[in-house]
Amino acid sequence: MLITLEGIDGSGKTTVWEALHDVYPDATFTREPTDSWYGEAVGRSMADADADPLAELFLYTADHANHLSETVRPALAAGDLVISDRYSDSRFAYQGATLARADAGVQRPLEYVRGIHSAFSRPPDATIYLDLDPETAAERSGRTDKFERDGYLAAVRDNYERLIDADPGRFHRVDASRAPEDVIARVEEVVADLVDR
Repeated sequence: MLITLEGIDGSGKTTVWEALHDVYPDATFTREPTDSWYGEAVGRSMADADADPLAELFLYTADHANHLSETVRPALAAGDLVISDRYSDSRFAYQGATLARADAGVQRPLEYVRGIHSAFSRPPDATIYLDLDPETAAERSGRTDKFERDGYLAAVRDNYERLIDADPGRFHRVDASRAPEDVIARVEEVVADLVDR
C-alpha cells in the first residue's frame, strides 16, 4: 500500500511523517523531492526565484520518475507499506499554481500537469491531506522562499481542493490547525484504519 502525506507548506507533513516512523518501523519511508541528484536539481530550482516554471515542472517530474523506479515500485513489489512525505499531488497542486501564476502559456495547468504524470505514475492508494489555511501556513513556514507566500499558497490550496473533489475516496482530510500531538494522533488513527483494511 502506498500512503502519501499532502498539504501546503507549514501544515506539518514532515512532523507527522517522522512520528509514523516509530509506529511502522518496517515501512518504507520516502519523500519528494528525493535526495537523488534529480532532487538536488529540484532544490536548486526552488531556490531560484527566476526559474522557468515549465523547466521546473519537468525537473520535479524527472525526480518523481526516478523515485518510482528506485524506491516506490520496488518497495511495493516486496509487499512493503510505503509512506511518502509529498508525492504527485504536490506537483499537481504546486506546479499547477506556478504555471497559472506565471502565465506560461499552458492551458488548464492543473490538468496539464496531471496529464504528464498519467502515462507513467503510480497513484497513491490513500492520501492524508493536512488542511491548513494559507495565512497560518505561510506564517509557520516563515515565508522564506517563493513557494511560501500567502497568495501562492491560497492558489495551491485551491488546487488541492479540486484534486479532493475529483477523487474524494482517496483523500482523508485532517485539520492541521490543531495542536501537533492531536494532528499526529489523528493521522495515526487514519493510517491504522487503512492498514487494517
